[in-house]
Amino acid sequence: MIAKRLTGSLIVVLLMVTAGIAQPSNLLFGDPFILLHGDTYYMYGTAGEEGIEVYRSPDLLNWEGPVGVRNGLALHKDDVWGDHWFWAPEVYAVNGRFYMYFSAEEHINAAVSDSPVGPFRQTKQAPMLESKAIDNHLFIDEDGKPYIYFVYFKDGLSVWVAELNEDLLTLKPETMAECIRPTQPWEKKEGRVNEGPYVIRHEGRYYLVYSGNGYTSQEYGVGFAVADHPTGPWEKFEGNPILQSPDTLRGVGHGAFFKDKKGDLHYVYHAHNSRQKVHPRKVYINRCEFVQEATASYPVLRMRPPRLTPVLSN
Repeated sequence: MIAKRLTGSLIVVLLMVTAGIAQPSNLLFGDPFILLHGDTYYMYGTAGEEGIEVYRSPDLLNWEGPVGVRNGLALHKDDVWGDHWFWAPEVYAVNGRFYMYFSAEEHINAAVSDSPVGPFRQTKQAPMLESKAIDNHLFIDEDGKPYIYFVYFKDGLSVWVAELNEDLLTLKPETMAECIRPTQPWEKKEGRVNEGPYVIRHEGRYYLVYSGNGYTSQEYGVGFAVADHPTGPWEKFEGNPILQSPDTLRGVGHGAFFKDKKGDLHYVYHAHNSRQKVHPRKVYINRCEFVQEATASYPVLRMRPPRLTPVLSN
């Protein structure tokens, strides 16, 4: 009778435990990012002390790795500027090469590789800005113009944007402009933080998705703002946050969007390890969609079930 009430996956886990077989474990990353290249998904995130790890999967659920070319690392500190605090990597395939945007020692950086598993290197080992900044995100508009979004250390943490040069590695300082800063009450329960920016375009509008509160807060969450141009002005959705403390999870946020092999939009993000501790953070994925609602004049971005829990299968 008991077995009839269990899901198939839970029955498998119980059988594995009985047989003494190791169970799959949660994929542990902060600030996760997923790249689909060919038929393979690659996941990067904040975890390694000496650089950036990468894992791969055929199906988003079962992951192997780390598979980076340097002992599991796609990016090693010897190949780039900075010695520690390698955070929030994002990787994009552009014109046959792979560009990684990441933070090191609280400065934004970019590196290049011929493979999604590395090695990612900087020809000139220097950050993109001399000032402290983190969480840089690449967005290339439909007209081909590239922008870099990042979190600037100025009166708390706020999201800024700048135009990139054609090399996609250097920015134009004279174009720097603030996008959003903490203004809504939910964003200021622990610190004054807007971080983890990611921009997507939908029906002619630009959606800047971000995280609010300090990441150690159990009320860390996700909101968005909209604009008619990549540089703003931005209007925050009054119904924010759109993701915060879903059922058993706490401290959810700093994620990235990607489309799966069927073309469906998803959001990958991290959550606290448990209600008692923050680290190591766990990775989750939700399907997303834009829906018309009476509360807004534009389509509203919503997270949809079921929630997927990536596991390390090797």
